[in-house]
Amino acid sequence: MTETIHDLIGVGFGPSNLALAIALHERQSPVDALFLEARPGFAWHPGMMIPGADMQVSFLKDLVTLHNPASGFSFLSYLHERGRLERFVNRKSFFPSRVEFNDYLGWAAAKLGTICAYDQRVTAIEPVERQGQITLLRIRAEDECGCVTTRLARQIVLAPGGAPHWPAPFADHQGVPGLSHSSDFTHAVLPRVRPGQSVAVIGGGQSASEIFAALAAHPAGLSVDLILRGHALKPADDSPFVNEIFDIAHTDLLFGMPPRQQQAFRQDFAATNYAVTDTDLLQQIHGLLYEQSVIGEERLALRRDTAVAGLRPGPAGLALTLKTPQGRQDRHYDHVILCTGYRREAETLGLTGIASWIQCGQPDRQYRLPMRPGFLPAIHVQGYSEQTHGLSDTLLSVLAVRAQEIAASVEAAHRGQLLAAE
Repeated sequence: MTETIHDLIGVGFGPSNLALAIALHERQSPVDALFLEARPGFAWHPGMMIPGADMQVSFLKDLVTLHNPASGFSFLSYLHERGRLERFVNRKSFFPSRVEFNDYLGWAAAKLGTICAYDQRVTAIEPVERQGQITLLRIRAEDECGCVTTRLARQIVLAPGGAPHWPAPFADHQGVPGLSHSSDFTHAVLPRVRPGQSVAVIGGGQSASEIFAALAAHPAGLSVDLILRGHALKPADDSPFVNEIFDIAHTDLLFGMPPRQQQAFRQDFAATNYAVTDTDLLQQIHGLLYEQSVIGEERLALRRDTAVAGLRPGPAGLALTLKTPQGRQDRHYDHVILCTGYRREAETLGLTGIASWIQCGQPDRQYRLPMRPGFLPAIHVQGYSEQTHGLSDTLLSVLAVRAQEIAASVEAAHRGQLLAAE
């Protein structure tokens, strides 16, 4: 069976590779690109489509605008085509709902036609050797029915997104009824809650706060504990000067720093993204707890300075052993939701088959991995370079500009491959 050879195969088709596909399209790139996505259709964080939840980033930081404000793939073009532009303007807000932004992303993906093959979970990336050199990569992908398709690529761009983080003591209990990660909230938790049940939300960041607020308002009258190691929910710093760290100029600045200075820079600005919550949502949660104290209810609780030391599944639900300033205590819940973020380590990229060819795990400024001599295919990564490229790397802020940078690098590698083949 003949394997199709593509100039470029992209693994994953979330916002990062979607932006890259648009960049290649608008540049009228000669690169023959195909993207592979494990989901059956386009979806962006489908488990966190909480009604009423808004974006934390301006709609101007969409797939294209910061590079090409006149693009037909902009959020404003989407609103115009959907007939909602004036109504959106009347909202007087830079922040669309998460549901609407997901619809925008799906609209943009649909405009590209067949550039993405869905229901294709990449299971292996293997080197293809010719005359002592690695000239191609073989990409194996499996559909929902278990059918395997292999394709060949001269280059790959990896943007699989983060893998849900299951810390101890939860890692050994994945699949236990009632225990879930925030990434599955709207389809694994909301349909299963029943009146009067108890829920523990673990975490102190934006996702934990959103889920706590959503469960607090649920008509089932749930008892909800928000369990966090810190003493207080903290606000995200989105002030104008701090927001400048998400500008592309700061990517250049951080990349040029020595490693120790890079680490200090990231730590200094961690309050923009990690274990923090939008101020409006903090006010809402504080109001919920205050109103509860007025009417004498005890349905909602903020359990601060508390760590989870153990988990015991049982027929009556899930028992958590909590380590508090007053000592250890056991509490029982019908549902436990982990708002513990995502892992973006190298092993989640699926490069085991070519690991020996990688010179080091850090990409260059154009997000390309350095490979050993004799390895010809270019490998770019998106969303795995926070250590060297800054806090914006896993966010939407640099999508449009980064996509252009990678597209230019991909095209340069493509030209080099053509010259080498002559």
